[in-house]
Amino acid sequence: MPSRLSDAFIGHPVHLHQKHLDINSLEELPDSFKWTPVEDINHPITDSFMSESVPVVDLLHPNALENIGQACKNWGVFQVINHGIPSSLLDGVENTSKSLFSLPIQQKVKAARPADGVSGYGFARISSFFSKLMWSEGFTIVGSPVEHFRQLWPQDFSKFCGVVEEYQGEMQKLAGKLMLLMLHSLGITKEDLSWVGPLTESKGGCAALQMNHYPACPDPDQA
Repeated sequence: MPSRLSDAFIGHPVHLHQKHLDINSLEELPDSFKWTPVEDINHPITDSFMSESVPVVDLLHPNALENIGQACKNWGVFQVINHGIPSSLLDGVENTSKSLFSLPIQQKVKAARPADGVSGYGFARISSFFSKLMWSEGFTIVGSPVEHFRQLWPQDFSKFCGVVEEYQGEMQKLAGKLMLLMLHSLGITKEDLSWVGPLTESKGGCAALQMNHYPACPDPDQA
């Protein structure tokens, strides 16, 4: 099992000749972005799937523990509300993302993600697993954003770093809380976990912040 997030992608480097393509300025959809039924056949979307929705877990609800347990058992994914992260901070992260993707392509590629790396600007990291590209641009942050943000905003990178670092701290605490709830839903008690230490203060985890931008597409039916 990979010990670091970057280790998982070592065997799947991204070698894309469209690496610095500015999809925001394209008026026609390139063939490399056109998905046909042949590419989609292994990922069908059934009517029964569309009729269901991802569970929403309210962390302030008295049955939050039970609801998380059921969501993990039946879905493996859930949406969290009333998580305690200030809306002003979420707005700050969204504004940072908008500022980043509104930069000229020549500026964004200064913080381009290496072919065998995780952090930085570029197409979706999972692109290496598919024959076609996805109509989006992304920016992945693992650890401190200072190095990349200094390339993007040489004069005022610190204010953007402050927002992201505060968000990372809040998400780390939330992740620890969710992990504790999931473990409790399995019947594991605090006493069973005493040797681990406070999960909400864990420094051993590896987290990634993924920002995505989906510009208007000239042919969305094929993308």
